[in-house]
Amino acid sequence: MAEKTCPVRKTVIYLSEQISSGYLTDPKGRRISEQILHLTEEIAEGAGGSDHLLAIDSLIEEYFYDTSLVQNIEIGNFLKTKIAKHREVFQSHIETKNCPSHDCGKLAPSPCQMACPAGIDIPTYLSLIAEGKDAQAIEVIRRDNPLPWVCGLICTRPCEMMCVRARIDTPVSIKFLKAFAAERAMSDRAYKNPEKEDFNGRKICVVGAGPGGLSAAYYLALMGYGVRVIEDLPVPGGMIMVGIPRYRLPREVIDREVAMIEDLGVEFSYNTRFGKDVSFEQLKKEGYEAFFIAIGAHKSWDLGIKGEKDFPKVFDAVEFLKDVALGEHHVPGKHVVVIGGGNVAIDAARTSLRLGAERVSIAYRRSRTQMPADIEEVEQAEEEGIEFAFLTIPKEVVGENGIITGLECIKAELIKKKGSDRLAPVPILGKDFTIKADAVISAIGQYVDDDGMEAFDQMNWTRRGTIEVNHASMETTMPGVFAAGDAVSGPATVIEAIGGGKRAAEAIDRYLNHIPQPRMPKLPIRHNIEHPIEMSASRKMTLKHPEMPMLNVDRRRTMFQQVELGYDEESVRREAARCLRCDICRRCGKCVEICRDKMGIDALKFGYMDFDNPSETDFRATSEKCITCGACAANCENKAIVIEEENGQRMLKLCGTILNKQEIQYCEECNAVLPSIEYLQFISQKTGNVTKVTESRLLCNNCQRKLSAKINVETRPVNLK
Repeated sequence: MAEKTCPVRKTVIYLSEQISSGYLTDPKGRRISEQILHLTEEIAEGAGGSDHLLAIDSLIEEYFYDTSLVQNIEIGNFLKTKIAKHREVFQSHIETKNCPSHDCGKLAPSPCQMACPAGIDIPTYLSLIAEGKDAQAIEVIRRDNPLPWVCGLICTRPCEMMCVRARIDTPVSIKFLKAFAAERAMSDRAYKNPEKEDFNGRKICVVGAGPGGLSAAYYLALMGYGVRVIEDLPVPGGMIMVGIPRYRLPREVIDREVAMIEDLGVEFSYNTRFGKDVSFEQLKKEGYEAFFIAIGAHKSWDLGIKGEKDFPKVFDAVEFLKDVALGEHHVPGKHVVVIGGGNVAIDAARTSLRLGAERVSIAYRRSRTQMPADIEEVEQAEEEGIEFAFLTIPKEVVGENGIITGLECIKAELIKKKGSDRLAPVPILGKDFTIKADAVISAIGQYVDDDGMEAFDQMNWTRRGTIEVNHASMETTMPGVFAAGDAVSGPATVIEAIGGGKRAAEAIDRYLNHIPQPRMPKLPIRHNIEHPIEMSASRKMTLKHPEMPMLNVDRRRTMFQQVELGYDEESVRREAARCLRCDICRRCGKCVEICRDKMGIDALKFGYMDFDNPSETDFRATSEKCITCGACAANCENKAIVIEEENGQRMLKLCGTILNKQEIQYCEECNAVLPSIEYLQFISQKTGNVTKVTESRLLCNNCQRKLSAKINVETRPVNLK
């Protein structure tokens, strides 16, 4: 955002001040301002439509009809400048129903959706899964991610890192719920492609069939484009096929989801190297009008140590994993040392174990807490018997007659270096040692192989060896050429590549239709807001994160069977119901403040709403003090907390969680609905003796007044004179 305050919200405030201050003396100018204010408020509340901005544009022009009215001209110029400068922000509010600054309260996005690089509408699909609507949940996910089953198994889940439920106990298992829904929908034959547009006669070439390329191909095909994907490997998927072992991601999962993309008419050319087997000029002659590059980062960095090039059994992890994925299942050695601390290093080590290595060690130059690998992957590796040597810097691969005998290393210590907050490993003199090994696998990072990219001669490359793009549109410096994935970011995540592919597809469509590209990345879209799942406060608090069933360790050490077996259906429904529905409640804490500070009740124990100083949360505590006065609900802008009356009961609910439930009381005279007994007692205490209690019956105010008037008449003394 260019400003700290949302431009839409700022416009609402400006117009409100101009109208309320009396500055607008001209009736016509006041009418125009009120109409624009009304339209802008609707945009800020998510109720704006496609014609709202056009209507505002027309109204602004009316300010200038009489140039003698200085106030009108001044307001008109302000609004014209504001909307011209921030038009994309206004349009984004209309299209996405999200305000990234949280200033427009009703459009405050959920943290999980904002954290997802693909912008998936997570609260909506979790609600659908909780209701057992798996196929509908997959429809929601595939609006932003064409590979939900793949991501449900191997995503790094940035959404879970931002899950608000973690402030109460543990984050919702968003990743595995996605995998369950995808598998169930596929099994039920309910995993369907959306309706695609008719072929528009235009063709796009995608270079690379990894997650970024597959994502771009999917969305372009839905738009009606003819898409051809060129892939150097004999299989689709890129690094998810040849870089992620089958015990984490079964090949069948990739094949099934790629088949869904093929069903849209996407053509795949395997064993085809761009720049060698097919040229840029040839494809241009065949009518391809735009190109999307998603070539990944398949080359490994050298270790830069002695002996690295002297022995045949020094492998790079990427090639090693690729060979295994393509059928090469020979054990690399009896004693394998893997150098590195990322997920690729863990994958190489666990794969070596499954191929028959007797001992596998991972040497990492930093500490355990600094390992970039997923903590679950590290724990599973340890369970399987893989050893870790932390604070270990490799020095030399040693051996004789072409056979490795060990990896010479030196112990390190972490020292804070000047100009950096991160502790750096520094060798400790005299602390040399040797790890016994007959095979060494390097997994210290990858880079982009630009071989074959010579035809894209107008495309700029960064100093890191990645393709330079405009990240709002994924457009390179060469017209008609777009890029995303590891080729742009360097080695990153699957979900980042998918998000980039989707953005690129939208940008390619704009490019071919001569529509200007966006200046800022598009915000995630709230496709719809599902009704919250209703449950008691006790159930909401006691639902626990399920344990993932695992394949037994003996089988894990010897086979490539899937390690994580997935949740059963009952666990899935319960886990999805743990979601706090942060797309409805924006955790502003106003309800807590009203209850505690204004009413003096302090019935809402919502400690998780205080981001900086979270305290204990217990939804069950509300029923002990709540008087169902409704003050919290009346002040909730998003109607996240509400008072509802049904079946003779009055209930206070927070996003479907029943915080308090009381029997509705009725006037014993006229049968009118009464507030709760607790509320009546609260009012009585506040008013003291001002209101006289005439009798013990439950009466409404009208009946009490009538009774009081009657008593006054009957007890009035009679004047006999």
